[in-house]
Amino acid sequence: MNPLSKTTQLLAGLQWLFFMFANTVVIPLTIGDAFDLSSIEVASALQRSFIFTGAACILQAVFGHRYPLMEGQSGLWWGAILSLSASASAAGISVSELGGGLAVGIILSGILLTILGALGIGNVLRRLFTPVVMSTVFFLLASQLIIIFTKGMLGLTTSDEIHIPTAGLSIFLIVLTVWLNIKGPKAIRNFSILIGIVTGWIIYVLFFPAEAADEHVTTKLFNPFPWGKPTFSLGLIIMAVLTGLVNTTNTIASVKGVEPLLRTTTTDKQYRKSFVLTGLNSVVSGIFGMVPYAPYVSSLGFLQSTLIFERLPMIIGAAMFMILGLVPSLSHLFSTLPISVGDAVLFVAYLQLFSGALNNLEGIRFSQKTIYRIAAPVLLGMAIMNIPAEMFGSIPMLVRPLISSGLLMGIILSVVLENTINWSKLEQVKSPKKENARNIG
Repeated sequence: MNPLSKTTQLLAGLQWLFFMFANTVVIPLTIGDAFDLSSIEVASALQRSFIFTGAACILQAVFGHRYPLMEGQSGLWWGAILSLSASASAAGISVSELGGGLAVGIILSGILLTILGALGIGNVLRRLFTPVVMSTVFFLLASQLIIIFTKGMLGLTTSDEIHIPTAGLSIFLIVLTVWLNIKGPKAIRNFSILIGIVTGWIIYVLFFPAEAADEHVTTKLFNPFPWGKPTFSLGLIIMAVLTGLVNTTNTIASVKGVEPLLRTTTTDKQYRKSFVLTGLNSVVSGIFGMVPYAPYVSSLGFLQSTLIFERLPMIIGAAMFMILGLVPSLSHLFSTLPISVGDAVLFVAYLQLFSGALNNLEGIRFSQKTIYRIAAPVLLGMAIMNIPAEMFGSIPMLVRPLISSGLLMGIILSVVLENTINWSKLEQVKSPKKENARNIG
């Protein structure tokens, strides 16, 4: 593999920067709304997220698993926290009490993950994640993210009905990005994500009316426990520990998924370091009011779209992301990037996750009996994803984040099916010719 030129590395780093930004910016905003935080706290959380995400990516790439995988605020944790905050009033507690209890739970969960990671939990999890489980992860993750991105690129995140101009621009950007991926020369194809986002941003600024810009506010970057004063709640601690343990699936799925792309095998030492760093990141998250971290499986789709697999561009992008967080004026500039533009371009990148799902099933024979090993977890997960969140109000709060997550329930069912049933025995189906010959005889 020929080394990348400095210009290519810089452009690839800028592309990683946009990818990190598009995957990060919405999370602090929604968390701030859930916990009724002030504009100063939300702005501070946004900057902290940029800084810590950039640092987490660099640490993983240099000292952890050493792969070009984004380490970001976990979608699993994000959904669990939003679900709990939405039901806080029904449970008879204030959001500040919930936030303080969650902070303690996240810190303890991070400490536990750090210890288990150092002891080699990765070895156990790696054996559980068979190719079929990996395919389930990719299918469900792609389905979940595509739903989110589709709503964003149609303007449904800010309106109750489709916004035609926003949808039109999004469709144009999807067609452009797909065309660049399929027909564009390699030099262009490698930067299809960057080209799509920049093009969409320019068009949006030129043809869409600008919204009133938020006033600059003085931020408090390292203000501890912004969600609420720390409180000890056994239920929240148990919930946080369970969520933290299930969140380890992100590490296994992303690390195992990147191996065929880089044609490498991950060592036990890499797994240990990766889990330890993710656990420490979770401790920091609990202290400073951020969603706990994990490697992004969606990085695989990004890598497959750009075809740039080196670590250095991601490290450059992560360093830029940290600078973005340290300079308020730059943070404010990037906050004007339309969410619909980022969603439309990432929509194309995440379609690549399906190739990972299909590749993991290559060579596996399915019959009338064995089809359940993939159909049951995938379709169950997708069914749960389509049930409105408020419908789970009757489920106890302790297990609600787990039961209401189609991704988690699908993965858990897949792991159970793969490790309790001897599918290879069921695959030994007698051929029709032999069966007919036996009947004739």
